Amino acid sequence: MIPQLGQGRFRYEEVAGWGGGPRGRAVGMASGVAVDSQDRVYVVDREPQPSIVVFDRAGNFLARWGHDVFVLPHDIWIGPDDRLFIADCGDHTVRICTPEGRILLTLGTPPPHPQMCGQPGRLGQPFNMPTRAVQAPNGDIYVSDGYKQEYVHRFAADGTLLQSWGGRGAGPGQFTLPHNVYLAPDGRVLVADREPNNRIQVFDARGKFLAEWPGRLFPCGLYISADGIVYVAEGGGVSIFDLEGRLLSRFDVRGDPEDVNHGAHGIWVDRHGDIYVGEVGAPNLLKKFALLPAAS
Repeated sequence: MIPQLGQGRFRYEEVAGWGGGPRGRAVGMASGVAVDSQDRVYVVDREPQPSIVVFDRAGNFLARWGHDVFVLPHDIWIGPDDRLFIADCGDHTVRICTPEGRILLTLGTPPPHPQMCGQPGRLGQPFNMPTRAVQAPNGDIYVSDGYKQEYVHRFAADGTLLQSWGGRGAGPGQFTLPHNVYLAPDGRVLVADREPNNRIQVFDARGKFLAEWPGRLFPCGLYISADGIVYVAEGGGVSIFDLEGRLLSRFDVRGDPEDVNHGAHGIWVDRHGDIYVGEVGAPNLLKKFALLPAAS
């Protein structure tokens, strides 16, 4: 019997073997995942062969692309128009692509040749190992930046830098590792501020600090649904909150018993309510959790 995970109306069961399973199709470190309007699932295969791997909803392999472009892709976001925003912390860029992999716009200083390191920004300037990029309905683009730059940047739709905020520290609006960013339906900006702060910070659209959710467990990935439910990939599991930070459900994400040091890293929820989680620490740790019908 497949165990049920989670609580209340957020109960799931793992889809065994989805995408080939932990010992099936070779996917390396699955650091990010996102789903488009056609239910195609895009997985960031971070290393050792950086690329984007595409599956259908059932987990059947469709395509692989970007191996001649990316250096160390970190996470992915897909907009309502199915454009892909891919943050590459290896060459310090954010690329906006079509579902087929055609590059529409590059933010940051791209390398002179594919798969070479780009030019990191100066302190407080884009980018130095960016981690996630998302776009607001008005076209503004927000980037968490990142492993060596404790800032969030806001760009216009054409790539013009509008604003940067942050800096290293534990105070309100400061970061120790801005590992992910996502926009709530009401325009608030949530940032996963990883270790040692281990919190989620909430800002308005112009970077004004509003609130923090302290005591999180290594918060890595964020997804916010249209109805304002916040899904967090953190530590060894998935935590689900409302927009005020109240915990609604939680369950562990466990890898193959032979795998150690893995952790929930990237997360997305499709239009059916199913959750996809990419893990790092060992290859092939990519999982799907199907939403169970509400109890009558």
